[in-house]
Amino acid sequence: MAALTMRRKLAILSDAAKYDASCASSGTEKRSSAGTGGIGSTEGSGICHSYAPDGRCISLLKILLTNFCVYDCIYCVNRSSSNVPRARFTVEEVVRLTLDFYKRNYIEGLFLSSGIIRSPDYTMEELVRVARSLRQDHHFAGYIHLKVIPNATPELLAEAGLWADRLSTNIEMPTDLGLEALAPEKRPAEIRTAMARVRGKLDEAAPDSKAKAKPRKFAPAGQSTQMIVGADAADDGAILHRAAGLYSGYKLRRVYYSAFSPIPDASARLPLKAPPVMREHRLYQADWLIRFYGFDVPEIISGGHDGLLDLDIDPKLAWALRNRALFPVDVNRADCEMLLRVPGLGTRSVDRILVTRRHHRLRLDDVARIAGSIDKVRPFIEAADWSPGHLTDDSKLRARLVPPPQQLSLF
Repeated sequence: MAALTMRRKLAILSDAAKYDASCASSGTEKRSSAGTGGIGSTEGSGICHSYAPDGRCISLLKILLTNFCVYDCIYCVNRSSSNVPRARFTVEEVVRLTLDFYKRNYIEGLFLSSGIIRSPDYTMEELVRVARSLRQDHHFAGYIHLKVIPNATPELLAEAGLWADRLSTNIEMPTDLGLEALAPEKRPAEIRTAMARVRGKLDEAAPDSKAKAKPRKFAPAGQSTQMIVGADAADDGAILHRAAGLYSGYKLRRVYYSAFSPIPDASARLPLKAPPVMREHRLYQADWLIRFYGFDVPEIISGGHDGLLDLDIDPKLAWALRNRALFPVDVNRADCEMLLRVPGLGTRSVDRILVTRRHHRLRLDDVARIAGSIDKVRPFIEAADWSPGHLTDDSKLRARLVPPPQQLSLF
């Protein structure tokens, strides 16, 4: 077989990496600049965007070390029985590519994952070699995100965290039963063990104000995970319960939700079409409510039907419409926790309301300026010059707040 050129390897292994979610921007409309003469595309692969620990949006070279894999996960395009073109980078090739892209100012870091070759230890060692070479041999100071291979030895995980900014171990499926059915070679307990080991190292590296010596840094951007949505029968309640457990049990920074994509020569056990991308988007909104707004999973799910989130409206509005007895909220007297539950008010808006009302009583115009838009807020608040009256209980309120339908594009 003829040797693949670097360009061909890059095309194969960057395309294969696009199924690894590392940012939450996939809910947008698909746009391509191919043939239009325009700039930019939301469909491409190879360079993705993520957020550094200080909040900067950065560009990453996103590739697999190889898409050869000894596992035969039914949902994965790179499974051993798949007929996709195969390629493999050497460690030196990934290092050279990263440095070349960085010096051209195309990227600010590397996102590196891999299929499983030979064994989990061998694969993890190859990933660690890339990061070690970048840091030690080339003094690369950019961002590095490495995928953790479950069942790799603790020593390799410990070394990975010394070189990488972030580590991630994919939980794959929302339930253990789903994972065992669709990925028979993977063990849920091994995935959780890898996460627990990373959490243990993160705890060891946490600074202690009483200690004189600072511990060595370990994955300062923390750990994250990804789960596939819509490949099995798990509903949104099961997905969010698993996410909440991961946040509390393993100190994750982020859970990424990736809508299942139909793959070539797929098993009959997989659905024929992808779930609505809006479902993925609603899960991200619900995830945000859990982490920053004080909602628990049963409250969020109660806004939908049969364990699924309402796709027409965001989860916070859906919850408010189901709990109208708790509204209207007086913006001049309510506590922070209740203000955070008002649809249309975000964390920054609530902070500004709390500061501003120390100086004068807020009127509806004040809230409008703070929130940026008053349409969604108005039925759920009281202000110095405003009371919603019967608007909060209006049977047509939901219809007023649901975005109007749009004509679908034929092309």
